[in-house]
Amino acid sequence: TSTGSLGLDIALGIGGLPKGRIAEIYGPESSGKTTLTLHCIAEEQKKGGVCAFVDAEHALDPQYAKKLGVNLDELLISQPDTGEQALEITDTLVRSGAVNMVVVDSVAALTPKSELEGDMGDSNVGVQARLMSQAMRKLTGSISRSNCMVIFINQIRMKIGVMFGSPETTTGGNALKFYSSVRLDIRRIGAIKDRDEVVGNATRVKVVKNKVAPPFKQVEFDIMYGEGISKTGELLDLGVKAGVVDKSGAWYSYGDERIGQGRENAKIFLKENPSIAHDIEDKIRASHGLDFDAEMGGDEDILEA
Repeated sequence: TSTGSLGLDIALGIGGLPKGRIAEIYGPESSGKTTLTLHCIAEEQKKGGVCAFVDAEHALDPQYAKKLGVNLDELLISQPDTGEQALEITDTLVRSGAVNMVVVDSVAALTPKSELEGDMGDSNVGVQARLMSQAMRKLTGSISRSNCMVIFINQIRMKIGVMFGSPETTTGGNALKFYSSVRLDIRRIGAIKDRDEVVGNATRVKVVKNKVAPPFKQVEFDIMYGEGISKTGELLDLGVKAGVVDKSGAWYSYGDERIGQGRENAKIFLKENPSIAHDIEDKIRASHGLDFDAEMGGDEDILEA
């Protein structure tokens, strides 16, 4: 399933996230994790798939989701109270075989029942990790049987007393690390400004683990406020890299047609001329060996190979 970001689809090596597998997307706060998953949902819905969003953080903004192209009437949304309940719902959805994609927003928010019922200050060491590893064992089988994709969103925590190596770790124990086929590390690397106003975030995604293609590729794109991943900005950057779009000085040109001076103007031009944008996209896909059209997923041939 496409991620809604052309660059990321290429970095993942198979044109998107794999079906029948577990994926984990993690990063610091407001780095675009939920935005990315909402794009995945929108893409899957375009293909007629059924998607579910298990919102343990109780932080899904329906207006924003709609702007990213998510059809809310078709989206199954559940806001469970406990972590057990959330994972139980996920398992049921996957088993039903009627759902193509389940997103669990934030493993960190999957609070075990014992913790919710206990008092503040009670020690609950490892309860969440145990819950996760149990859920993973249960889920893996049903996921591959039903060919449903489950995306877990996770947050980053700091480990205490790490002298060397990275002190960063994701919540919920180690089980998720092992069971996911794809892990994406997403970070905000800067702001995009229109004159003095900040209109979006520059985002970098690293494919930290990939069992279906070579890992460790990274990609950068813009997430604009209120519209999500900027597709046109990405076409320009990737187009220049692939030699499809020429850039001399501040001018961008495609073939013998000038697209615009400066990146923002070029973006506006591509928005107004979708046919040219589509041509550029097809050429970029072809140059990366993803010659299938944007509409068709390329997962089938890989799974058979």
